[in-house]
Amino acid sequence: MKSADQKFSASTIIAALGIIAAIIVAAGLLYRLQGTDEVDLEAIAPTPEVIELVIEEPQVPEAEIPIPAVVEAPPSAQQPTPEPIKLPDLDDSDGFVRERMQQVSEDAHFARWLTADDLLRRSASYLDGLSRGVVLSKIFPLSAPQDKFTTHKDGQTIWLNAGNYERYDDTIDALMSLDTVAAAKMFHLARPLLEASFSEMGYNPRQMEGIILQAIDRVLATPIIVEPIELIHESVFYEFADPELEALLPVQKQVLRTGPENTQKLQQQALALKTALLNP
Repeated sequence: MKSADQKFSASTIIAALGIIAAIIVAAGLLYRLQGTDEVDLEAIAPTPEVIELVIEEPQVPEAEIPIPAVVEAPPSAQQPTPEPIKLPDLDDSDGFVRERMQQVSEDAHFARWLTADDLLRRSASYLDGLSRGVVLSKIFPLSAPQDKFTTHKDGQTIWLNAGNYERYDDTIDALMSLDTVAAAKMFHLARPLLEASFSEMGYNPRQMEGIILQAIDRVLATPIIVEPIELIHESVFYEFADPELEALLPVQKQVLRTGPENTQKLQQQALALKTALLNP
């Protein structure tokens, strides 16, 4: 009768032999597969190399939007100093924002955008997305395009209908209605609340200012295409046939779809806002 140690040793040897045999069989199979062109890459996943990954945090731009200087009136013309405006808590800031944004624009569509709740947090998230080149429409939904998207064919070539540009008129008109100087003043007034909103996303004040300016620069960097735009339709969505246009950031492609005139309007407004922010 074998002892327990002998049984253990025997079972260990058998298991080891089994593992070695499995390795040999697998190696032979891989060798045969490598020797033929008919390899099913979907069924046979290559063994990943063991490498050391260095994960870098995404670079967040930093900038400085100057704080307006306080200009004191001459002694002979001094007026009673107005009491400083008391800012509400971030959680209770919607009414404060809506009331003062009426001085920025009276456009009906713009006023409709302000009916969303948690306006400053939504704005911070939306601007963060724009700075990274994406449009977070679910975070801050703007006016939906009018009518349906249309194309026309010339033989096998698909073209973007110029009539599509008019679909964005309501949104463009709302954005063009903004008083950029008043918008910059509103930014400085609500700066502590905006800083709190960005802080919740892990950003410091300089990063917040860099994000805002980079969001504007994304619009300014969009090319203005005056000639007809060719499309391809190889999947559910249409894509730009020109690889350079298709390689643009999503927000830039969205601006491009509004048409050359609207793109120019948006860029003029974006530049005016940037100028107002940097030159208070």
